[in-house]
Amino acid sequence: MSKTSSTRIFGILARSAPVAVLLRRGPSRQVLLIKWNLGSDTLEYGQWFKGRIYERRCDLSPSGDLLLYFAAKYKEPLRSWTAISKPPFLTALALWAKGDGWGGGGLFDTELSIQLNHRPSEDVLAEGFRLKKNMRIALYGARPGWGEDFPIYHSLLLRRGWSLIGEGETDKADWNAKVVWEFTKPIIYEKRSSGGHRLRMLIRGMSQKNDAWYWVDHEVLSRSEELLFALPRTDWADWHGDGDLLFARDGKLFRLNRNNFSRFQTTGDEALKQVADLSGLKFESTEAPDKATKW
Repeated sequence: MSKTSSTRIFGILARSAPVAVLLRRGPSRQVLLIKWNLGSDTLEYGQWFKGRIYERRCDLSPSGDLLLYFAAKYKEPLRSWTAISKPPFLTALALWAKGDGWGGGGLFDTELSIQLNHRPSEDVLAEGFRLKKNMRIALYGARPGWGEDFPIYHSLLLRRGWSLIGEGETDKADWNAKVVWEFTKPIIYEKRSSGGHRLRMLIRGMSQKNDAWYWVDHEVLSRSEELLFALPRTDWADWHGDGDLLFARDGKLFRLNRNNFSRFQTTGDEALKQVADLSGLKFESTEAPDKATKW
């Protein structure tokens, strides 16, 4: 039996452009930002970060030109912060210090309008940074700056076209188990493709030992809600605008053409296009080009 890759891949698709960013994590405190041109399936490798980026609290502007991300080293002087950068680079154009692991990140309402998931006392730009002209910042939600991945991840999923169809149920945490919080009923989100197929994300557990924090499976259903196929233990999945299925598993990035769903049911991975194998990448120190350091 082959060993499961320790590489995790999380994608964020731009709402108004055929662009995505990938947060490629592994080892656990090393993250690489990658820009994905969805039209040509080409990847642009950007900067690595030594620390933690909380991918479920990050957002991409509608054009895909700006990334809002929450990062932490948990070392002085900043400990943690939210920043805006130009993908695939992480060099901050604007930065707000956070300090702790609660809240953080935010979402784009428009290209120049952001909801910042910081407490009111944490919404001042750090010294030396400025906003782009006409950019507006508001605080997120009723209790900005609190929570962890939720509730901000829920809001981000809704913005990206997902619907919550199952709130999930769990027993008490079992700190001795491999999965500390294993759901008796999973949290389920669903998103329809342009052709009417349904993609379901099932969050079955959280806080796994020696594994990804989240235990996530995906399923694809027909228009009539018949299960077509399952994608267990997938890091991330989403629809491309034309109805193709994009997903990440075992450190690899895949595309399943919408016309190959039936073939995938019978031949499995032979029907997939492997866009990239990101599992073997190693940390490299990379400077952002000049154009990525200015608004």
